[in-house]
Amino acid sequence: MGRPRSKIDITCQNPDCEYYLKEEGKDIVKRGKNRAGNQQYYCYHCDSWFVETKNTPLYHKHLSEEEIIEICKHLVEKNGIRSIERITGHHRDTISRLMEDMAEHAEKMNDYLIEEVGLTPIECDELWSFIKKKKRKLSKTARIKLEKVMHTSTQASKETHTSS
Repeated sequence: MGRPRSKIDITCQNPDCEYYLKEEGKDIVKRGKNRAGNQQYYCYHCDSWFVETKNTPLYHKHLSEEEIIEICKHLVEKNGIRSIERITGHHRDTISRLMEDMAEHAEKMNDYLIEEVGLTPIECDELWSFIKKKKRKLSKTARIKLEKVMHTSTQASKETHTSS
């Protein structure tokens, strides 16, 4: 009798694995933490390693999650990049790269909602408006994470409406 399968809420992040992003039949175990403190996982199906931040804007970042959230709060408040540099002590190129990564992640989220879920761009905009209206009922952590996505989504929506 082998070991029981773990009940981890994470799926394989390797696109070549037959269990890529599938819950059913996955065989993933925790395997310690990396130097940045992120949990590492191992998939027995494809023999690959990945970390919990894979496919998120936090992947391959040397900043802590708290520092990234702080920078995002300043971006949402429309502070300038040099202003954020003075406040946080992080270089402006780091802040710019983080801003680009957040925008790319929000764009992927909108693309997923449009292509996979079948929403129209207007329905996406309405969804983000509804979520923004209901965010007061969310926990503080969820609100912060939502702010990051919504800011870039609103910018992308404005660009779509002006180009039409």
